[in-house]
Amino acid sequence: QVQLVESGGGLVQPGGSLRLSCATSGVIFRLNAMGWYRQAPGKQRELVATITSGGSTNYADSVKGRFTISRDNAKNTVYLQMNSLKPEDTAVYYCSASRMSTYWGQGTQVTVSS
Repeated sequence: QVQLVESGGGLVQPGGSLRLSCATSGVIFRLNAMGWYRQAPGKQRELVATITSGGSTNYADSVKGRFTISRDNAKNTVYLQMNSLKPEDTAVYYCSASRMSTYWGQGTQVTVSS
């Protein structure tokens, strides 16, 4: 049974930081490309960042220079370090694992507000 469990979301002031984690089980983590996506109210889910099994990364233009995706294959976990957060970063953040199929976590809420 595949499980992806996100954590680390919460309420933060503009300019603040959060670190999201996504712990996985039931997949061969090191062979999967991992991703973070987000969905704001009334909007479609959008890509935030991805990291391949080899460690190559890709970011949405809106988060380049502020967010960093990383992975720890020993812990079967992917991270998203988010700095200089803005109100427009407010969304539910989802992690994904992709190889032959794509699996999703349940999401974690990030709210950026003063």
